Amino acid sequence: MYINLDFESKEPIYTQLKHQVIAGIAKRELKPGEGLPSVRSMAADIGINLHTVNKAYQQLKQEGFILIHRQKGVVVNPEGVPQADKSYRLQLKNTLHPLIAESVCRGVSEEEFVGLCSQLFQEFKEEK
Repeated sequence: MYINLDFESKEPIYTQLKHQVIAGIAKRELKPGEGLPSVRSMAADIGINLHTVNKAYQQLKQEGFILIHRQKGVVVNPEGVPQADKSYRLQLKNTLHPLIAESVCRGVSEEEFVGLCSQLFQEFKEEK
């Protein structure tokens, strides 16, 4: 999997890294049980601070995307990502709320917003 970080972005590096690992799992570039580089190795490979990688990995672990073993290292959750529950759906709604509000303020129609979402979903389906 190729990691591409934008060091000029307003989005923190650890968040970009986290999102790219999640996208890799969604696109099946990273399979359940597959190993990821260690914190030190990932930091060295992409030229960022190891604490940045550690923060991304810890969030991915908390959200159930990866497991961190003392002996095996970092692996994509072999049981797969936990399925969406009521709590996740509420979090999703809260994340989308300001995006939709800003889209309305900027004149993006509901059809255009839903179309963009459908286009993004399609990109992940095609990768599988």
